[in-house]
Amino acid sequence: MSRPASLSSLHLVFHHLGLAVRQPQEAEIFLSAMGYRMGEAVLDPGQNVHLKMCAHDTEPDVEIIWPSDTRGPIDGLMQRHPAGIVYHVCYVSDDLAAALVALEKAGLRAVCVSPPKPAPLFGGRNVSFYNVIGIGLIEILE
Repeated sequence: MSRPASLSSLHLVFHHLGLAVRQPQEAEIFLSAMGYRMGEAVLDPGQNVHLKMCAHDTEPDVEIIWPSDTRGPIDGLMQRHPAGIVYHVCYVSDDLAAALVALEKAGLRAVCVSPPKPAPLFGGRNVSFYNVIGIGLIEILE
């Protein structure tokens, strides 16, 4: 994947939008009707959530996230937004440390809310989450 010039200085390339829902069925119906292909559901025990990646030929990929049987990071979000919400943007980086330094040099403050950990949905590649002040929650996929 070629890196867009506007993002190259941050060492980040757009990957997907994260959609949190209580149950996946309605999101699957909507995204399927929009032409998305549904991936397999995966339980991520490290985050206590179920995940499903949805791909489209021309639209941004969407990750559907819903709670598992035990408490997880989206429980509070689901209480505040019971109808569901797009709550994070994921970027890929080939150099996490360089990306974090680049964000800081650009004058952006990125507060780590979940340090890097293996993600079953992405073949064990590390993911981490950051609240970029003034921007919102981003996920970085290494």
